[in-house]
Amino acid sequence: MRTSGFLLTGLGLAGHVLGHGDHGSESQKPVVGENASWMEKHMAEEHHAAEFDAASFFALHDFNAGGTWEPNEILRTYGLMDESNKHVTQARRDEIVRELLGLLDANRDGSVSRDEFVNFIDVQRKTLPDIGTGPGHHGDDEYEYEIHHWEKYHDENTKLEDLTHPEDIAHFKKHEEMEDEQDRLDEMNKRSIVEENIPAKFRRG
Repeated sequence: MRTSGFLLTGLGLAGHVLGHGDHGSESQKPVVGENASWMEKHMAEEHHAAEFDAASFFALHDFNAGGTWEPNEILRTYGLMDESNKHVTQARRDEIVRELLGLLDANRDGSVSRDEFVNFIDVQRKTLPDIGTGPGHHGDDEYEYEIHHWEKYHDENTKLEDLTHPEDIAHFKKHEEMEDEQDRLDEMNKRSIVEENIPAKFRRG
């Protein structure tokens, strides 16, 4: 059965994606107080980091390594590319970008440079605001599954039969659906003519 094989592959990958060490321990995630800033909560929740500086925070969220934060990188930092925030309207997303650029984009060129960010944090002694979109889930599906579920409930000794949590089932079901879809596309691409794309009235018999 392909599912079992794929689960085994996923099981091997899930335990090694981030290499945080003792995967079964929740102590990896730093504990932050209720009054901690959004940045501190984000770094603890998403990156398991208690100590960081402005430059490292900036580099970590410069997702395309372009040297600036573009609007889509600001949205991603705040988790607005994540499924949990799919309800956020485009108007609100635009408003969030304007708000953040208003705080960070000193030269008003439509993006945030490393120097602008470091100045905002270290010189002006300010912090990124909490805009009410959660801790900022911004990794891909593998990262999110690893850091928010695998590390909490599993470790390198987890067996296939132990993957019974709803999160495990949903995660690997999604993988299988993606694999099925890729197989379908591969098969369609092998054909010189894709029958499904021909209007019904022109198909044979």
